[in-house]
Amino acid sequence: MKKYNTSPLSGMQELLPTEQAVFDQLKQNISDVYHHYGFLNIETPFIERADILLAKAGGDTEKQIYMVSKTAESADSADQALRFDHTVPLARYVVEHNNDLAFPFQVTQINRNFRGERAQRGRFREFYQCDCDIIGREKLPIAYDAKVIACIYDALATFNLPKMLIRISNRKVLAGFLATIGAEAQSGEIANIIDHAEKVPQEKSEAALRELDLSEETVAKIVAFMFTKGDYDTVEAKLTEILSGKLEDVREGLDELKQVFSILSAKPEMTDKVTIDLMIIRGLDYYTGTVFETFLQDYREIGSISSGGRYENLASNFTEQKFPGVGGSIGLTRLFFVLNEYKLLAKEQAESVPLDYCILPMSENEIPFAMTVAATLRAENFKVDIDFDTRKLGARLNRAAKLARFAIVIGDQESASREVEIKNLTTGEKSKRQF
Repeated sequence: MKKYNTSPLSGMQELLPTEQAVFDQLKQNISDVYHHYGFLNIETPFIERADILLAKAGGDTEKQIYMVSKTAESADSADQALRFDHTVPLARYVVEHNNDLAFPFQVTQINRNFRGERAQRGRFREFYQCDCDIIGREKLPIAYDAKVIACIYDALATFNLPKMLIRISNRKVLAGFLATIGAEAQSGEIANIIDHAEKVPQEKSEAALRELDLSEETVAKIVAFMFTKGDYDTVEAKLTEILSGKLEDVREGLDELKQVFSILSAKPEMTDKVTIDLMIIRGLDYYTGTVFETFLQDYREIGSISSGGRYENLASNFTEQKFPGVGGSIGLTRLFFVLNEYKLLAKEQAESVPLDYCILPMSENEIPFAMTVAATLRAENFKVDIDFDTRKLGARLNRAAKLARFAIVIGDQESASREVEIKNLTTGEKSKRQF
């Protein structure tokens, strides 16, 4: 009987070694793609000054921030906090080190973040985010938005996922649309309603819009707007219809959307994997232009598996200099959970083991040769364990099968001849090798 409750806290992921091996490989795959796209790795501290995080948190996120203090009597008086994402700490980092950075600054961060979300299955309070961001000084060409989205797509493609769809939009289109129909005063509330529209019946979204004292005509136009999707020509034609040809206020956003969509559509493997969808808003209020979310078309109930967008003014709270940026993120902890739940991990990923070889010397006399074999294999970049246990061979082989792809049993004959038999623990096939 346990003396203490040893289960992890609610919302904290804890994996067995074989699961951790799969998780780590997926994380490495993402990192490799990011680096191949030219992103440089940094790490920012887990703990930031609270005023830095609160400067741009807003909305539900602000309520979920973990406050930290060794001396404060209550959370309200704490002056430090755990970061809730990588983007705000990145803004601080860029301001602090801008004289030493080469712009555009292309950066990746893959590490843990923390949010005090309501405990529920598949939602985590401690979680890995795999971010890639590009920061400019004073200006940043819109083509970089497409680069980030393409990079995220290629990183997710290493998972061998079924039928991905990247849905893109632009916050300037929404802002211009609301200005044209005279609803800019309620823009925050309307954006929130659109952001949640896919999760509720349409009637509920319409009712929420009516509660803002909008006319029926305005409500109808907003509903038509948020259900507008397709290629660029289709979207422009629909907006022209809704706004009776008055596209002046949405033109800047449409032009940016056209360029991003055109670049991504020209990438052969993404031609049918990207669409414009004006329901995509992104809840965090620091996005100012391009926004995107990625879905699995046959598993829409899973929700977005990656997201991001353009932010023009994220560092404005910290400096008068302008550092526009664009970024994307893969929430790996949640994604790993749902892929396991839906059995969407490739077979070779799901059945992965953390080690390549497990070496089993039969007695102390064989240990020196076992060490030589292990050293040789490790020099060849294999992951190798030596099992020094004294249990029966069957039990030791059972352990090896849970950890490694191959087993090598070393007795006095193998030590004398320096030839070993290598057993494939998956297929049972055997081969010989001289050391």
